[in-house]
Amino acid sequence: MAGPLTGIKVLDLSRILAGPWATQVLADYGAEVYKIERPVSGDDTRHWGPPYVQNSDGTDTQESAYYVAANRGKQSFAIDITSEQGQAQIKQMVLDADIVVENYKVGGLKKYGLDYDALAQLNPGIIYCSITGFGQTGPYANKAGYDAMIQAMGGLMSITGEKDDNPGGGPQKVGVAVADLMTGMYAVSGILAALNYKNQTGEGQHIDLALLDTQVAWLANQASNYLIGGDVPKRLGTAHPNIVPYQAMKVKNGHIMLAVGNDRQFQKCCEILGAAELAQQPDYASNDQRVANRDVLINKLEALFLRHDIDYWLEHLSAAHVPCGPINTIDRVFDNPQIQHRKMLFELEHPTAGTVPQVANPVKFSKTPIEYKHLAPTLGNKLK
Repeated sequence: MAGPLTGIKVLDLSRILAGPWATQVLADYGAEVYKIERPVSGDDTRHWGPPYVQNSDGTDTQESAYYVAANRGKQSFAIDITSEQGQAQIKQMVLDADIVVENYKVGGLKKYGLDYDALAQLNPGIIYCSITGFGQTGPYANKAGYDAMIQAMGGLMSITGEKDDNPGGGPQKVGVAVADLMTGMYAVSGILAALNYKNQTGEGQHIDLALLDTQVAWLANQASNYLIGGDVPKRLGTAHPNIVPYQAMKVKNGHIMLAVGNDRQFQKCCEILGAAELAQQPDYASNDQRVANRDVLINKLEALFLRHDIDYWLEHLSAAHVPCGPINTIDRVFDNPQIQHRKMLFELEHPTAGTVPQVANPVKFSKTPIEYKHLAPTLGNKLK
């Protein structure tokens, strides 16, 4: 069956990750996405390797693994937007488009006549999403913004990593570009909201989306903890600021992730540990008290967990419905039977490299299931 966005046309003037991630999701949902790239070099991430997709003889293609991760389902057009011909081509495409996504510097497309105001005159119903580091306005508007610096400026690195007084303590970034990825997801939701408005009124609009704004927005409970409680959140390693015990626990042959979410689960956990009396002690009977007495309690629990190995604790805690899980390396993630059952790994054809593995979109539609039509495109299809 056709995807839920079948018939929607997207002009993708973005590159790197935040914009391409958004347009890949739209492509997964059935939209027709035209990826506009610089002639010869294309999207910067084509060259962000190794690794690269390899041909059957072991030679590298021009598609890096990074590029392939964010550009599935699109068609590539090599257009020089600095030329009059290229600008004319883009304007012609806009006449038939529903959505434009771009991540140029503020004002960067205005000199080419490809800014929102100019394109809205050609197509008043166009939804035009601009993604920048700091937004279209404000004292930082003209600065470039990249994921790692946004994680730092937006507070994420101050709450990520081990405590400062622990070995390895200090600022850490997250292992994937989460500021970019979350901005891409906010772009998708914003675009779909604007599309609904367009369906009601016929009017398009401009979406101004900043990486820094996004990073601050999804500080979530940590921001709320500060704004309401007044204390500045700090790094806690794997521990949760509001729930205890909720962190990685060292066991006989490694670590498990323990995620006790309420008092009943804590009682069950203590029973499995052979220390039911802990859950009855006033210092640990409620989550409030466990948070207040975090360090003493965790030391007691760690001594108990060291008595058995990973498999023992996962089996016994899970049987008692105490949330826990292994801390998997990425190879073990894709070996997980649940991930395999959910078909989160599949393959798409490459014109010279055979098939290439892909990670699926996690959304499962009941009436309009996602159909993956083709891999991230090679560079430079010509306009017909």
